[in-house]
Amino acid sequence: MVAESVLVRHQLLVLNRGRKRAPNLRPADRIIASLCTLFIRPSRLLRAAIVRRPATLLYFHKVLKKRKYRLLFSPKLRRRPGPRGPDRELIDAVVEMKRRNPNWGCPRIAQQIALAFGVEIDKDVVRRILSVHYRPDLGSHGPSWLTFLGHIKDSLWSCDLFRCESATLRTHWVMVVMDQFTRRIIGFGVHRDSMDGVALCRMFQRAVGTRSLPKYLSSDHDPLYRFHQWQANLRVLGVTETKTVPYVPLSHPFVERLIGTVRRVVLQTSVGPG
Repeated sequence: MVAESVLVRHQLLVLNRGRKRAPNLRPADRIIASLCTLFIRPSRLLRAAIVRRPATLLYFHKVLKKRKYRLLFSPKLRRRPGPRGPDRELIDAVVEMKRRNPNWGCPRIAQQIALAFGVEIDKDVVRRILSVHYRPDLGSHGPSWLTFLGHIKDSLWSCDLFRCESATLRTHWVMVVMDQFTRRIIGFGVHRDSMDGVALCRMFQRAVGTRSLPKYLSSDHDPLYRFHQWQANLRVLGVTETKTVPYVPLSHPFVERLIGTVRRVVLQTSVGPG
């Protein structure tokens, strides 16, 4: 009890120092705290440790979250340094084929490259090449995205997904649905752990509730939207799904800004135990 009282009193002295920022601990402060913890029972040690800022706990949670995903998704074997990516000739061929055939998609271009040059290339590689090296001509391929939004402004919703971690590092998926024209938030749907088509439909139903559905639903190119249950659910509801421009966040501006606000303001100030 004496050691606990000494530790709490010393921490109050540290906090009362004339500083607006967090107090710097001197070597004498660290020595006193270390000696007192030797005589305090572990069950009461957490009650005596009061010099903690919320920003410290949030930073510690952020570090643990990054460490978790680094262990889950980082490659186990380190590759040797060297050139990576497609050759320059292949990049020029993909860009020239897209320029001559602007209506072709990535799977069609990958198929034609394999037939013409005998080089097996994945459609995702074609998509990455076009996102870096290809810039379409302005005003030559139909109406812009803003013109499209203006024509269907009265019946267009936007939805997007993002992932967050609880204080115990449990993964939670959140779906945001909002009205594209009025910027009104329709609702949120939350699901814990792994995601599948049934969970995606359930999240959309929770976010929408009993509101009348729109004619169009704007979503990005996330692979989660390829679930058969999701596409069949939209067909049953009579909702047409429209895709945004790949790698162009401005084609999905309002819902992306809403997700950023939720991450910065809500999730950083109220991290629940999950």
